[in-house]
Amino acid sequence: MKGGRGATLIICILLLGSILLGSGCADSGGSNVVKTGNTIQVDYTGKFENGTVFDTSIEEVAKEAGIYTEQRNYVPLTFKVGSGQLIKGFDEGVIGMKAGEEKTLTIPPEKAYGEYNETWVQTFPLEAMGLSEPPEIGQRSRDMYGNQFKVIDANETHVTIDFNNELAGKTLIFDVKLVSIE
Repeated sequence: MKGGRGATLIICILLLGSILLGSGCADSGGSNVVKTGNTIQVDYTGKFENGTVFDTSIEEVAKEAGIYTEQRNYVPLTFKVGSGQLIKGFDEGVIGMKAGEEKTLTIPPEKAYGEYNETWVQTFPLEAMGLSEPPEIGQRSRDMYGNQFKVIDANETHVTIDFNNELAGKTLIFDVKLVSIE
């Protein structure tokens, strides 16, 4: 009879524990992790698959990588998770992180800047662009609608421009450290 009561007591305790955890009455630590809608701060370093750094929020890393710019303020990036301020893969990748946690995100093109689209490379006569002489190859500019483009070829009569984002078609790797959750 005593063995039956002990087993019943254990089963009741287990049931009560599972009810509390399932109902959210007990803190499972989820309040300290990033969720959609949180405003967070992260330090990050963005790299290509070959290890070349293309962006960072950390001044020392920028200097080591040769991408340091004096005009830039190197501070943690602040954004609202899930708001569309950043690429989808970055937004999704920080969910569940805790303050102080470090993580490496590998983001394929479809969750970054999309695949490279050859139809977004177009050639125009200089006159149609309102130019009297060819622009410098590599020059970046915006059209009258605000779309950014890069000059990839130019001669005395035509200019070829690329409307793809410079990171289109690339897998991006981000080393991320969660600084804070607001």
